Amino acid sequence: MKKKIALITGISGQDGAYLAKFLLDKDYVVVGADRRSARANMWRLKRLGIENKIITDEIELTEPFEISRLFKKYKFDEIYNLAAQSFVKTSFSSPLYTCNVTGLGVLRILDAMRELLPNAKLYQASSSEMYGEILEKKQNEKTPFNPRSPYAVAKVFGHFIIKNYRESYNLFAVSGILFNHESPFRGEEFVTRKITKGLVGILNNDLNCLELGNIYAKRDWGYAKEYVEAMWKMLQQKKPEDFVISTGSAYSIKEFIDLSSKYLGFKTRWIGKGLNQKLINISNNKPIIKINPKFFRPTEVDLLIGDSSKAQKILKWKAKTSLKQLVKIMIDDEIKYLN
Repeated sequence: MKKKIALITGISGQDGAYLAKFLLDKDYVVVGADRRSARANMWRLKRLGIENKIITDEIELTEPFEISRLFKKYKFDEIYNLAAQSFVKTSFSSPLYTCNVTGLGVLRILDAMRELLPNAKLYQASSSEMYGEILEKKQNEKTPFNPRSPYAVAKVFGHFIIKNYRESYNLFAVSGILFNHESPFRGEEFVTRKITKGLVGILNNDLNCLELGNIYAKRDWGYAKEYVEAMWKMLQQKKPEDFVISTGSAYSIKEFIDLSSKYLGFKTRWIGKGLNQKLINISNNKPIIKINPKFFRPTEVDLLIGDSSKAQKILKWKAKTSLKQLVKIMIDDEIKYLN
């Protein structure tokens, strides 16, 4: 029986690495594509021991020719578009680039798929950031979008162009609206990894104090390793549908800090208010967390909680890892690979 061939764009990222491992375990041929500048950053694949099991190639989502070249070369059965300029704060300083890659890149993939691989199946990584300033307490597949950043606006475009091409050209193209999902493979610019890495650094006297922005924003945090299974399950359905993937619980960044510091054995207390708020290490009375306004977004998203009832019913998928367990996984890995 012929092996399925899958393309993963953004292969060097957190989700790309976990998804590649998942598909290899299911006996897929995996082609991993990334922009040229990311090709040297394959540490996640090396950590999983799969860097030599993947066919690597280049892709720039700003270049239609490169997408067409890949589609002609490999004749993919499944395409997972995980590539994006995905850091929300950067999208404010680089809005044109963000929209070109994160938004229009999806359209370029769809157009190549329509012309060259109309029978393939496409997964698009949508984002809970599309809900922005929330219009419903819990967000599901029917909740209106209200984006609050150039990144989120670009993701909304990608989401709706998937729906448009699915209905216009009868393509199997779906979007997974994934809420925040973390792991030891999270980039260091993202707040959860910044916290776990920073606190381990403080414990080992490599860092004096960690500076953060809005610690009262609440997010629905799950374990990325579990979320990639949901991506695959979406492409195994008989008809293409979009799904929210989430835990259904939300915690503040401050609560994430408290869980992390407690697991590391710090005795702490919060003092002050607003920009003067600090987390004090009781053992030496020194601050280990400070607030720095430069880390605030121009427009903040205060609360996101996903309702994944549809995924639980149709995909038979449900998040298994609690936030406390996730913190342990991330910190244990941070300590293990400290050097």
